[in-house]
Amino acid sequence: MARPITAGVDGTEESLAALDWAAREAVRRGVTLRVLHVWRYAEMLATADRDTQRGWVAQGVAEAVRTVSERHPGIEVSVDVVEGGAAHLLARAAAEAEMLVLGSRGHGPVVGFLLGSVGQQVIAEASRPVVLVRAGDQAAAEAAGRDVVVGQHGAPEDSAAALRFAFETAAARGAVVRAVRAWTLPPVFAYSPGSLKLLDDAGGLEPYERQALAEALQPWRERFPGVPVAEHIEMGSAGQVLLSLAGRAQLMVVGRRAHRTAVGARIGSVAHGVLHHADCPVAVIPHD
Repeated sequence: MARPITAGVDGTEESLAALDWAAREAVRRGVTLRVLHVWRYAEMLATADRDTQRGWVAQGVAEAVRTVSERHPGIEVSVDVVEGGAAHLLARAAAEAEMLVLGSRGHGPVVGFLLGSVGQQVIAEASRPVVLVRAGDQAAAEAAGRDVVVGQHGAPEDSAAALRFAFETAAARGAVVRAVRAWTLPPVFAYSPGSLKLLDDAGGLEPYERQALAEALQPWRERFPGVPVAEHIEMGSAGQVLLSLAGRAQLMVVGRRAHRTAVGARIGSVAHGVLHHADCPVAVIPHD
């Protein structure tokens, strides 16, 4: 059975943009849209008991669902209004979904539906893709011929999950996949006889990186022969190179490996930078 696309909503402008993005993607992929609102009882509202507050929340969610259903007739929508901790419930919802779609506000830290450490925890712990959508996102950007930009790094298996998501999304949209591999000069102590031979066989550093990208893309080109692919090799930090292409992207796809510290889960520096500064929607894809 196909997993739904789950959109987290809270009534803010950015979460409603995320809901509309999720609805468009659900229509393209032919799957159910699940609308999820996580709330907490506000004891300071002495004149409103738990049932009354829940009714207010449910009414707001129903209005949002009504709007998106009118824009996308025939879409199958399920609605859940759940009381509890946002981080835990959102991460659990992501595990049950094709992807979790959330709103983020402006430039700087991911805020809005996700606040501070909660957002970081959800993105770092989610076992499925999480897509962040800015307020003001419009469907027109998807129809303007912009690319699905995806970062590739390391060996083919290191970026397989991100590449798969990018190709699936591009296939559903009729878009180009722009695969990006950034590279930097390695420190002198990283050179070894074996690595030097690999570089020599490839004809140098940049040809080596180009060959590595081509090898990582090959299985996905074969699986999605109708998806056009543009290969982008550039010297620089991965985050900076990806952000330089955000203006031509309808979606940015990055992988992430969760990093745990004494203070909890963290995401990688590339995903962190792109989430904070890219204007387009960003999909963060977990990998081992």
